[in-house]
Amino acid sequence: MARQSALKRSGSKKRENAATSLQDVAAPKAKHSARSLDRLIHERMRLGIISALAANESLTFNDLKKLMDTTDGNLSVHARKLEDSGYIACTKSFEGRLPKTEYKLTAAGKRALESYVSHMESLIQQMRNRS
Repeated sequence: MARQSALKRSGSKKRENAATSLQDVAAPKAKHSARSLDRLIHERMRLGIISALAANESLTFNDLKKLMDTTDGNLSVHARKLEDSGYIACTKSFEGRLPKTEYKLTAAGKRALESYVSHMESLIQQMRNRS
């Protein structure tokens, strides 16, 4: 019983030491780190939405849904998060009797995307310089 406890403790210490050395290697002292990425934009679906809106003046909900190849629910949840953050603007109207939801990238969204891209370029450059 005492031997099992000692083994557990020594295994735990080995894991802690390995984790510490991994952190030292994985977290270089750099200007930009992966940890400081804008997590709101970094998620694949939201990055796709913002990128699509950066390339177009505006897109309807259905256009984005087709472009992103996603479901209504998934798109609406991610679009709402971007809208709540002020990165995109949503306008709802009717065309005849059909509802139309249109999205546009805001100035804050454009700045956030530019900052995100710059940050990613910096990380890529850091990795290239390591080789």
